[in-house]
Amino acid sequence: MELVENIGVSSSHLTYHLENLGELIFKMDNGRYKLSSFGKATISAMKGVEEASDLEPKRLKKLSFKWKAVFAGLLVALLVLSSLSAIQFFALNELSDKQSSLEAENLQLRSWGVGTDKVTRLLRDVVNLDISKYRVSLLSNTLEYRTDFDVTEEILKYSLIGAGGSLDASFRFRNNHLSRYQLIAIESTPIMNQNPPSSILDAAKDALTRYKSYSGDAYLEQMENLLIKVNQTQSTTVTEGNMKLQITLSGANAEFLWMHTEKGIDFNSKSLRMTFENRVLTALTDGYFLFTVANTNLNINQDQAVLAARSHLKSLTWAIDGTQITGFNTHENPVSVELLPHPRGESVALVPYWYVVLHLDKTYAGGINMAAVGLYADTGEVVDVQMLSG
Repeated sequence: MELVENIGVSSSHLTYHLENLGELIFKMDNGRYKLSSFGKATISAMKGVEEASDLEPKRLKKLSFKWKAVFAGLLVALLVLSSLSAIQFFALNELSDKQSSLEAENLQLRSWGVGTDKVTRLLRDVVNLDISKYRVSLLSNTLEYRTDFDVTEEILKYSLIGAGGSLDASFRFRNNHLSRYQLIAIESTPIMNQNPPSSILDAAKDALTRYKSYSGDAYLEQMENLLIKVNQTQSTTVTEGNMKLQITLSGANAEFLWMHTEKGIDFNSKSLRMTFENRVLTALTDGYFLFTVANTNLNINQDQAVLAARSHLKSLTWAIDGTQITGFNTHENPVSVELLPHPRGESVALVPYWYVVLHLDKTYAGGINMAAVGLYADTGEVVDVQMLSG
């Protein structure tokens, strides 16, 4: 044991080398044993093995802890990523549902919409505009359902830019049928496929014929037949059956208005109106296809309509510039009285309707000095009042 303590190694290692003691130690002269040089080297090697053996478990424990932390971090990251994936999955599902809904709505709107073909054909085949000379851009397109007329209404606005200037064109379609067209030249002259006829009557006849080919409506043939009866280029009115044509000329401008007339009542809304500037069709309004006639009852005549309007204003309370005013007196003679058939409620059926404009006996805030009253001619019911200045 003394030898073991002096050497500083475990007895198990010393026993391992007993067979080689002759090489490890030697006996000195005084009888004591001493490690030889080979023994010292051997002992040193055995100490290194023991230290490595003691350190290895500690290193393994330390690394094991580090890996546990790494694995725990990876697990947390995996859980976070899984949560994000789930959120993304539900979000994508929601977006997919919304996209499907939008696609369905878009498909429905497209089925209602007129598309560009009708616009192109109108400009090229009816207006006779050379659209190849213009860069055409869609400025806006609105589509809505009109509950008052029970129709879908689409309004499109275009810009046409050419070498000689630009044009603005607007279109209104109701139930896919042209309802209104307008062309505005901005410091330019429209470039036509061919020069317009020298006569405004011929220009109107050509435009009406082209429009009939474009729309295919039967009533346009009756309008054509009525226009053929006009031979002189002047303002005039021609009536045949329930169709009336009014022609108004003013310098380079001309208006042709075909309207339904019945029992002396002109149903202005059920009409086709064409406006020309320098024999170029610059505006067209067609309501003939849409509106119908509800009745022709004139139970209230013009004089009675004026009295009813004046009486209604005397008892009317109206807010002007934040002040409530009750009772409006008017001058004796009306400014104007017009019979303008008008729909009643949400309908396209036209009812005889008086529109009476009266002068007020004083001028109110904002320059208000007139009032307009609208009432149905069949019942006398007042349904509209407007305060006017002028």
